[in-house]
Amino acid sequence: MNGPLSNPGGINGHPNMGVADEQTMAAVKAMSAVMESCPGKTAVSGVMGFALGGAFGLFMASMSYDTPLSTNPTAATIQSLPLRQQIKQGFKDLGTRSLSSAKNFGKVGAIFSGTECCIEGFRAKNDLANGVMAGCITGGVLAAPAGPQAALVGCAGFAAFSAAIDSYMRRPSDGD
Repeated sequence: MNGPLSNPGGINGHPNMGVADEQTMAAVKAMSAVMESCPGKTAVSGVMGFALGGAFGLFMASMSYDTPLSTNPTAATIQSLPLRQQIKQGFKDLGTRSLSSAKNFGKVGAIFSGTECCIEGFRAKNDLANGVMAGCITGGVLAAPAGPQAALVGCAGFAAFSAAIDSYMRRPSDGD
């Protein structure tokens, strides 16, 4: 009898090690299948973008401690409030800015990753053009509510940024 249960001692004397190894391999295969699918890549990119955006927003909001509470020039600034209200308002503002940044980063990550994956599947190639086209579509979609001129500028800007990042990531390393 062959297989992981044929050896009563298991691998390295552990009776369940063969079964655990098969379970681990099945989990790795399942994760690989998810990560190779466009919906899986889109979801992971959105979640990771949300987390990165939240951290970035938290950092940026913590650095802008001297901003007024609103854009109204006659409104009270945070320095004119009592300490307890300053702290409360500061944390509220920190959370609001972090959430806003997290949503934006998550949206950009999901749109770009999903678009690039679809383009790669359609073209059946993995090259620089996929990222440039995905960048153009992402930038255009994100800027579209501001009008066609903004969509065109967003397309060009995000495509250029995507080309720069992708070409940097694709360059050969020093060890090659």
